[in-house]
Amino acid sequence: MKYLFMFSAFSAGLSVILGAFAAHGLKDKLSSSMLDVFQTGVQYQLAHSLAILVLVALYRTMPNQWLVWGASAMAIGVLLFSGSLYLLALTQLKWFGPITPLGGLCFIAGWICVFVAAYQYSPS
Repeated sequence: MKYLFMFSAFSAGLSVILGAFAAHGLKDKLSSSMLDVFQTGVQYQLAHSLAILVLVALYRTMPNQWLVWGASAMAIGVLLFSGSLYLLALTQLKWFGPITPLGGLCFIAGWICVFVAAYQYSPS
């Protein structure tokens, strides 16, 4: 979980940097639609970075392998989903587009893992 903790902190901070970069450095360089694509990547990256952070904290009181798998799937989702959107917006290369849904599937898989962990939870 240490590496997921480190990933979530780095990724959340990076999403803030990338959001500011998009708002100030890219607004005159990208079309409105590509700027929206970039910002979507930022939003999903920040949301899932925070979710990973919560799962890491939750694991301390509820050690369950499903939480590890969920956080790991979300981390991969950040890389694939947000990463492909950033590259699509910056390069305009359309072949990055098909990578995005794979990241989305990782996000969904991560949330399913969290659901399973919650289902298995039996408070003492």
